[in-house]
Amino acid sequence: MTNGIAHHHTESLDAGARYRAVFRVTIVGAVINVVLAGAKILFGIIGQSQALVVDGVHSLSDLASDAMVLVAARHGSRDADEDHPYGHARVETAVTVGLGVLLIAVGAGIGYDTGSRLFVPRELLHPDLLTLVVAVLSIVSKEGLYHYTMHAARRARSNLLQANAWHHRSDAISSVVVAIGIGGTMAGLPYLDAVAAVIVALMIAKIGWDLSWQSLRELVDTGLDREQVAAVKREILAVDGVQALHLLRTRRMGRDALVDVHILVDPKVSVSEGHQISETVRRRLVRRFDEISDVLVHIDPEDDEATMCSRDLPLRDEMLDRLHRQWRGFDEARRIERVTLHYLEGRVDVEVVLPLDVVADLPAAQALARALARRAKALDGVGEVRVHFEGASA
Repeated sequence: MTNGIAHHHTESLDAGARYRAVFRVTIVGAVINVVLAGAKILFGIIGQSQALVVDGVHSLSDLASDAMVLVAARHGSRDADEDHPYGHARVETAVTVGLGVLLIAVGAGIGYDTGSRLFVPRELLHPDLLTLVVAVLSIVSKEGLYHYTMHAARRARSNLLQANAWHHRSDAISSVVVAIGIGGTMAGLPYLDAVAAVIVALMIAKIGWDLSWQSLRELVDTGLDREQVAAVKREILAVDGVQALHLLRTRRMGRDALVDVHILVDPKVSVSEGHQISETVRRRLVRRFDEISDVLVHIDPEDDEATMCSRDLPLRDEMLDRLHRQWRGFDEARRIERVTLHYLEGRVDVEVVLPLDVVADLPAAQALARALARRAKALDGVGEVRVHFEGASA
């Protein structure tokens, strides 16, 4: 099973189509599991192979997992609502934890029961050729089911379905162990069947642990691995207008990955250009990485981890009120057309635009600009002040 983010775009399914695909694959797997579980347990008892009986119980646990997959897929595919604004994908995650715990319990119980028989030689069973045939048929069936389920899991981008596919493969691997154990016992090594049963039980518990641990990591918002984060960084920095990035955070939400990041842009770009850059970052990540479904981009005009914080500075209305009080007595100030504020390095830089006709000539314009700037800089928190004069637009 892989947790890597795919770096290519594949056909995605909507929630309804995804559920139908999961339902179809899971029902096929359930039917095969019913047949295999019955055959293994029946012929294991008839043919006296404890390992084959244990393998049949493993197939029964596959039935339980199939049912859990259907329940999780049904509820996890529901759209976001008021109570679940990020959707219901973690229903799958929670159910996967339950599936893992179930497998651990099954493996522990079987391992204890079978292991105790190793110390009582008279309780060891002696399988016949029929049990070996059933084990080989199980290997072929479950390996084919693994490939069928994994293909659907990749198309639907379902971690839960991938987990179920690996559950099928674990059954195929356990059947290999069972076949070896039965063959060895038939060849005159009576302990091998019981040893094979213990090995299969340990495999079941190990798979259960892996599924539970991975899903628990998702539930506590564990981020993507270093290679994945590095790939995301490269894509962000490749966007025109992004000067740097920091506070990149990732987490998983079922089959999806969520990203939020702060990007540094030129502090003097317009709001609309900054928004365009952020939207380009979002679209690029969603397009390049199949698992990334949502990206939150925070625009920074400066590195707020390294520079002075501007959070204590007054907002626009208060700052304009302070500036106009400073400019009281200047009749020209009543004609100000635009004031632009730049919150940078713990101060406010001010750009003022006046119509050209408020002054008679260039020396008067320069004198007025110096006077307005001097008054503005007298305010706490004000940094650089620039005054521009513009003629009437066409």
